[in-house]
Amino acid sequence: MSTSRSIERIIPAIRTVEGGGFVVHRPFPTRLLMDFDPFLLLDEMGPADYAPGEAKGAPDHPHRGFETVTYMLEGEFGHKDSAGHSGTLRPGDVQWMTAGAGVVHSEMPAEDFTRRGGRVHGLQLWVNLPQRDKMIAPHYQEIPSARIPVATSEDGKVSVKVIAGEALGVKAAIETRTPILYQHFSLKPGAQIELAVPRDYRVFAYPLSGTALYGPQSQPVRAQQMVVFRDDSDTIAVTAGDEPVELLLIGGVPLKEPVVRYGPFVMNTEEEIRQAVVDYQAGRMGAITH
Repeated sequence: MSTSRSIERIIPAIRTVEGGGFVVHRPFPTRLLMDFDPFLLLDEMGPADYAPGEAKGAPDHPHRGFETVTYMLEGEFGHKDSAGHSGTLRPGDVQWMTAGAGVVHSEMPAEDFTRRGGRVHGLQLWVNLPQRDKMIAPHYQEIPSARIPVATSEDGKVSVKVIAGEALGVKAAIETRTPILYQHFSLKPGAQIELAVPRDYRVFAYPLSGTALYGPQSQPVRAQQMVVFRDDSDTIAVTAGDEPVELLLIGGVPLKEPVVRYGPFVMNTEEEIRQAVVDYQAGRMGAITH
């Protein structure tokens, strides 16, 4: 019988404020963990309830050298960029934005949602780009909820939305620059699952709701705590208690390259960061037309 990956550490998400004043819970980067190669940041936006006219977002800001993955659970966010791209993310939708050489981007609550108010809950993951791809042309993959593949376990107690990678025999629709898995699991009370993960992936779980038991030690972990697994097996075991559990399973093959970051710029050298600042200030990343 195989033994599932053991837990290396558990990191609580820190509550902070981003953009125009919206609340996020952030497991990394913090003083406890700066990055999780190949990932640079994970923010859980909310959950927060806004009265009419109160919803907040992230006004115009630049990115270079990495990808942002936005996954909406509740609420509606509009987005625009300096290349003239725009759209709206609704519950269950995913936007995988490859910033590459640079783009100016805004993420704001949709006008209708701002007028009526409501709950905002979503996630943003920053994925580092390998050195060879740092300066590629920006592009998007936008996947509405209906197009995200879903799989269910044989006993019907576990379901998963496969945003990236493969789970329960189903492959994602999104293409990634490097090998990555990003999966949203829903476990019914008492559900047990042993998930296959490639041995060369670094993997973590981030519970969104409910308390479950993780790893061969059956360690209880509640929502908004990041579970960092060791690379000592090719499976991950999760058992739900007496309540439903929602969790993200995220992993990837480490790039093992130098990381130099300055706010919204992530490159391999300090000189590249200085050049990114110069390019942005000179308007070479463009501007959003509102």
